Amino acid sequence: MPATSNRTFEILGVPFDGAATLGWPGARYAPAKIRDALGWITMRTEKGLVYSLETGQLHSAPTIVDGGDANVIPHDLEATLTNTSQAIADIIGNNNVPIILGGDDSTLFSGSKGVHDGTTGIMGIIHFDAHLDVMDENEAQGAHSQSSGMRRSLELPRASADHSIQIGLRHFNFPSSQAYVSTAGPAQITAYEFDALGTDAAVAKILQRVAGADTVFLSFDIDAVDPAHAPGAGAHEPGGLTSRQAIDTVRALAPHCDALAVTEVNPLTDHRDMTSNLAAYLVYYFATFGA
Repeated sequence: MPATSNRTFEILGVPFDGAATLGWPGARYAPAKIRDALGWITMRTEKGLVYSLETGQLHSAPTIVDGGDANVIPHDLEATLTNTSQAIADIIGNNNVPIILGGDDSTLFSGSKGVHDGTTGIMGIIHFDAHLDVMDENEAQGAHSQSSGMRRSLELPRASADHSIQIGLRHFNFPSSQAYVSTAGPAQITAYEFDALGTDAAVAKILQRVAGADTVFLSFDIDAVDPAHAPGAGAHEPGGLTSRQAIDTVRALAPHCDALAVTEVNPLTDHRDMTSNLAAYLVYYFATFGA
């Protein structure tokens, strides 16, 4: 018997990269590219079923509706954040599970706020990223940017750092960031530690951290993946997760999460759409195994 689906997933595109003041702009083109790649996957559905080669089973094809794009205001970051978070809260209000296609990683905060405002109780955040995203404020980026999304998210009233974790971190960051995460920040699994633990043990550690949260938001900055597997990103940080690790981890976490965002896919730096394709597979695995 095929596994059955009992959740409806709703896509929201956020074609915005106005907060990409570091790295490369271009993520505004990602939602359209990811949607195209998703069509390559969904066309394999027959009579409402899809065959997973990895489980060896038939699964009910996930119910994925496309809610279009958020009301992006290209010259106004804060209005875009507000419009996006409201659209996400509305999706939850309609009893659908948001799948958010960024856009730069300011989407991390608008996604968190939308999930926070659309739910009750403690919110935990699972954040895949090469970077900490805990910048407070600076002259070049202000208080809302691709570098501050996790810090702003944890300032939300019911967001809990004790139920949040970052995965895929690597290389170097600001000393002020170390001061923040050592006192107020979430748990961390660096890319090095992830590789040493292995996927199953890393997933167990993630689930242990978010246990007790009433709502869990999964935000996946594509640069958590090594640029050898995902060259179309806002920044290249070698030594990241493999595409296999990313897919398997999202698949395992999906049943425990209430929303997904995939951010920082950059078609302008991609090679033959391979990063948009990976993002689409993350979306489909999330919907299929999170149903």
